Amino acid sequence: MKKHNFYAGPSILSEFTKEETAKAVMDFAGTGLSVMEVSHRSKEFQAVMDEAVALVKELLEVPEGYEVLFLQGGASMQFCMAPFNLMKKKAAYLNTGAWSKKAIKEAKFFGEVVEVASSADANFNYIPKGYKVPSDVDYFHYTSNNTIFGTEIFEDPDVDVPLIADMSSDIFSRPIDISKYDLIYAGAQKNLAPAGVALVIVKKDALGKAGREIPTMLNYQTHVDGGSMFNTPPCIAVYAALQTLKWYKQRGGIAAMQKDNIEKAKILYDELDRNKLFNAVVPDPADRSVMNICFVMTEGKENLQDDFLAFAGTKGIVGIKGHRSVGGFRASTYNALPKESIQVLVDAMKEFESKH
Repeated sequence: MKKHNFYAGPSILSEFTKEETAKAVMDFAGTGLSVMEVSHRSKEFQAVMDEAVALVKELLEVPEGYEVLFLQGGASMQFCMAPFNLMKKKAAYLNTGAWSKKAIKEAKFFGEVVEVASSADANFNYIPKGYKVPSDVDYFHYTSNNTIFGTEIFEDPDVDVPLIADMSSDIFSRPIDISKYDLIYAGAQKNLAPAGVALVIVKKDALGKAGREIPTMLNYQTHVDGGSMFNTPPCIAVYAALQTLKWYKQRGGIAAMQKDNIEKAKILYDELDRNKLFNAVVPDPADRSVMNICFVMTEGKENLQDDFLAFAGTKGIVGIKGHRSVGGFRASTYNALPKESIQVLVDAMKEFESKH
């Protein structure tokens, strides 16, 4: 039975990425060695890193003055690396969910944190509006997409201070104006590669101004100078990332991915707004994530939740159980998820509705 993978992360990868990476596991670049066992200092792997960096810059239209890095520790490491490198005394954060809260917690080790707004009052089911970012902060940090609660910020904020974003779950899903940011970071395991590597895009002029000693491995400048090769990188994850980047280019680039993602999300949200058994968790369509679509049984039908999970499993649908913070269901519709899988889920919802 074909599987329809809606896991939130690690999550679905393109068939192209899996197939090309599998080949390299057995024979990398004609070396007779696996990509898992070849030296990262070899000319063959250096070419992988160089091409991956170049494709990120091409696909996201990264302007001059920025560096693209592939680092370890995931986005969670960036929660502390960002303030370690860029906060002098005070920073502003928007609190839109679990990952924002974790970033805020880490930032407090390095200075004062101003929480400009929060949607905690409604279990993070909306994006705060109308907040003001203080002019005296070192930067403003936000999480663009909230995997657990299903909200997303689709526009690059206009602020008068340096801007930082955690884009772990929507990077490469839509165009970004990189020039507005001093730092963007993203764990790879949602829209880029297997777990084990994080993508960082950092403005070079933003570095070296925090006024503190930074441990070598936590200093962005270390990795800028070392070309992401100061220490051994996660070679297989970087290789897989390169394949995904190639696939994005083949598909028509980021604008094409955005078009596909909007179409996929509309199919599922339209069904949620129609179906009498299911409700979207996020009430305002303007705040609804295109990457993580959260929904629950309608009031009075909660007892059918486990039945629907089991029924979905008979259709090859996996990974739709919602996070414990929200409950219900979550369909993660990342770039690599085909429209066919969305339709299978919608058809299952309709059939389940007809039976109940």
